[in-house]
Amino acid sequence: MGENLEKLKTHLRKISKFENALSLLHWDLETYMPRNASEKRAEIIGEIAGYTFKEFTSDKTFELLLKAENEAQTTEDKALIRVTKKEFEKSKKIPPELFIEFQIESSKAQNAWQLAKKEDDFNLFKPHLEKIVNLSKEIAEHLGYEENRYDALLDNYEPGLNTKDLLNMLPSLRNFLINLLEKIENSTRPKKDILIGKFEVKKQKILSEFILKKLNFDFNSGRLDLSEHPFTITISHNDVRITTKYDERDIRKGIFGTIHECGHALYEMGIPEKLRGLPIGNGASMGIHESQSRFWENIIGRSYNFWKYFYPKLTEIFPHFSNISLEEFWRSINTVEKSLVRVEADEVTYNLHIMLRFEIEEGLINDKIKVSDLPEMWNQKMKEYLGITPKSYKEGVLQDIHWALGSFGYFPSYMLGNLYAAQIYYSLLKDLENIDEKIENGEFIEILNWLREKIHSKGKIYEPQELISQISGEKLNPNYFIDYLNLKYKKIYNL
Repeated sequence: MGENLEKLKTHLRKISKFENALSLLHWDLETYMPRNASEKRAEIIGEIAGYTFKEFTSDKTFELLLKAENEAQTTEDKALIRVTKKEFEKSKKIPPELFIEFQIESSKAQNAWQLAKKEDDFNLFKPHLEKIVNLSKEIAEHLGYEENRYDALLDNYEPGLNTKDLLNMLPSLRNFLINLLEKIENSTRPKKDILIGKFEVKKQKILSEFILKKLNFDFNSGRLDLSEHPFTITISHNDVRITTKYDERDIRKGIFGTIHECGHALYEMGIPEKLRGLPIGNGASMGIHESQSRFWENIIGRSYNFWKYFYPKLTEIFPHFSNISLEEFWRSINTVEKSLVRVEADEVTYNLHIMLRFEIEEGLINDKIKVSDLPEMWNQKMKEYLGITPKSYKEGVLQDIHWALGSFGYFPSYMLGNLYAAQIYYSLLKDLENIDEKIENGEFIEILNWLREKIHSKGKIYEPQELISQISGEKLNPNYFIDYLNLKYKKIYNL
């Protein structure tokens, strides 16, 4: 390795240590931090974030990049130069004072969102959201774009994709989902009430930990906690933390929230040590990241074979299910229905929730919608797409934390994750034999190793469209997801 390339990596890894500290502060903010500490915590986060921002956009980084560029020979090092240069150039366009202000305001907005959701009062959050939206628009203007202001923010989460690509993808997918939903609505429905009961949180935690261990989540390098909104955060290579949320009345929330976040964590744990602390030591995109969580949560975790293995453990911990057949339980956890809350949505309606959010935030960023219009706009689109209307703010416009975080451009990742996951699954079936049998026996290591080889080990070396092409032989193709849903729900609903 060239001397300048080594110096660049050392410099970037030093900056990453401060980013690790920020991650720990954010984790604490969303889990155990006292509410009264929020103002001071926002200042601390802003100070450290500002320091790392200035270090990354410093003349030193620029000079090291210039000197190291000619020394990059391997695919990894060339990718490091490309990704670091792109992030440097984008960051350099944002004034440091604007970046710091954004960090402080988003920290304050998170606390305001939590209170507003608890009190079911949108007005408590509204002024904070207005600031975040205005700051996000200002950042987008500094970053620049060709056709749509939203493109500047979308690129932060899904490199290589633009708003036009998404808008072209939506109509046929939306029509398919609405038509499938209508067929299911007119068919015989599973008994979802069998999933309702009294489920102690302590026992749910035992079940969650059992599932995590079988899925090869490393508790020596991670932990499971509680939060209002489940998330995964990487503090460092050997410190990947996930949270979940339990409902004492509904067993599904804790189980599938845990499996979902496990998918994210397994991705983070699988990124090679040599890439850590570098801009290429992250997931390829948020869409690819989400593909891992949706793959484990839905394609694996809601499959019949998965529960052939785990159902005995479930009935052992919760005798409530001992008189319910596996077949009936499996059909019930795959119930399709029009629901208000995204994180509780089934595989058919989930993407409709995402389309709603994407269209709203794209409108906000392009001055087509005002923050004050959000509650009414939200309810209108829920009625249009799902035929139901929220009765409260916390079931509607306040249900997600993403806008409080300032994560505009993030929501499409959830839809893309479903599409990538199906395409990845069909590729896996071509490469590995007896997958159903392995799942039925609780043997997941071969599946995980395949994902590690094809996806996790690549970090951010390749952009998502190139990576999915390497895996499947073609770019993102929504038809895999359509085929997956058709096959699955024909069996469940006898369509």
